[in-house]
Amino acid sequence: MISMKRMNAILMKDFKDFSRNLYVSTVLILPIGLGIMYGRAGIDSIESHFMLINLAFVMVATFIQSCLIAEEKEKNTLRSLMLSPASTVEILGGKSLLTFILTMFVVVVTAYFSGYNPANIGIIMIAFILSSFFYIALGTLLGLFSKSVMEASVIVLPVVTVFSLGSFLPTLIEQYPILKIGMYLPNIQLIELAAKVEAGGGFGNVILELFIILVWVIVLFLVTRIIYRKKMVD
Repeated sequence: MISMKRMNAILMKDFKDFSRNLYVSTVLILPIGLGIMYGRAGIDSIESHFMLINLAFVMVATFIQSCLIAEEKEKNTLRSLMLSPASTVEILGGKSLLTFILTMFVVVVTAYFSGYNPANIGIIMIAFILSSFFYIALGTLLGLFSKSVMEASVIVLPVVTVFSLGSFLPTLIEQYPILKIGMYLPNIQLIELAAKVEAGGGFGNVILELFIILVWVIVLFLVTRIIYRKKMVD
């Protein structure tokens, strides 16, 4: 049985650590600030909106999650947490709750200020939730490979580039056909899903994009769980 009390205790601990770390918490401002600038400049295209949204995902979900995990390792408290009565699901779930709440808040606020008004908010929210799971799992994985918060900050930089600026990948495919494989990345699938929604597509029209994102989530969660359990016995 999953103990919500244990998960809540981990959530509250992470919240206290996060509120004391100004270096990490300031990343919340960047996507929202860019959203305000884009909104005032009148920039209105799916690519520009989702460059900001994907940036918000990777800057909040991946960066903050990796730093939370790396900070536990830096303070030598992650091993104690691993060996506590809390299960793997309770620990990873508890450490992901704060990141999930912050991610959804920043993504929604960024989209609002940038002027993005989806034709079907229900489908977009499902896609946002699935995408947040992917980026949080990615952040957990990066955190497990990092020895400190500073190291996590460096490791996450290539990820920020790929999943934010990668929104313009479709425009480069004609010049570099090999980049077609990148079209299956979750950030690109999110853009294609949004384009179909804006064209009047319903849930049935975007099921493939949602399925691809879900596959990424499942694969990354499995890999993260394997690495996490390996770290328990290292």
